Amino acid sequence: MSDKENTPPLFDVDGISVMTKITEQDVGRYVILSVHDPLGYEEDVAAVIAGYLDDAYLVADTHMFVTYTGFYKGTKVTVCSTGSGAPETEIALVDFFRFSKADTFIRAGTSGTYLEDVAVGDIVIAAGAVRDEGTSHAYVVPTYPAIANYEVMLAMLQAADDLGVRHHLGITRSTDSCQAGQGRPVLGYHQQDSKAIPEYWKQAGILNFERETSIIYVMSSLFGFRGCAVNAVVNSTPRSELVVGAGSDEVFRTVLEGIHLLAHWDAIKATSGKPYLLPSMLATESNREES
Repeated sequence: MSDKENTPPLFDVDGISVMTKITEQDVGRYVILSVHDPLGYEEDVAAVIAGYLDDAYLVADTHMFVTYTGFYKGTKVTVCSTGSGAPETEIALVDFFRFSKADTFIRAGTSGTYLEDVAVGDIVIAAGAVRDEGTSHAYVVPTYPAIANYEVMLAMLQAADDLGVRHHLGITRSTDSCQAGQGRPVLGYHQQDSKAIPEYWKQAGILNFERETSIIYVMSSLFGFRGCAVNAVVNSTPRSELVVGAGSDEVFRTVLEGIHLLAHWDAIKATSGKPYLLPSMLATESNREES
């Protein structure tokens, strides 16, 4: 039997994705990925973020995925809402890899925290992620790191600082289970391993927990793209607090301002002819603006 005969068909018909229905001409270089999330938004999150864009239009709505494209301060930006968790995020990423020229993927979402000094309403920019989900393990061994692209991460960090948003930079934990797998009892069922989760990751200094960051980081790194994640904290274990929608506006503004800044840096990098953004490039640009 040949490899082709032993391979399931891809999810496209006549060169068009069945899952997202995106097309190359409708997708910008910079893509924001978010989740249909009742902890953050009353309507579809793609429509919410599209409200921050100029000339936004609906690219496609397949019920599983909703995609808009518009412009933020002149930069073309695409927003895609997905189902929750790594498996559906994987589907969206593969479609963008295959059917567009986008190379930068940024999660804008919600999360929880086990730490006292991370408050509800704060945002967390993930430098890396714990791979406690199963989807990324289908691609590469568990010891492969889930790390942010430094250029995108720096742009997000700068944007948060410029906006005066209370923010943190560190490591996120991504899980499959958002109940027992994050330390919550279910109908009185609470095994010792689950009970130990909050304290274990608190001791490790993990800033927040959610379900999508690690798959974005692993797949972006594996396939030569750039990934980053900015998540609002909407629930706190030590404070026994849950605030639906907390920090969402701050996340969206940070991500969009970060993209605007990154687009400028990408242009500087392209002019330099160098493959990586260097601090000296930004210093030179700053000196030019001052003179």
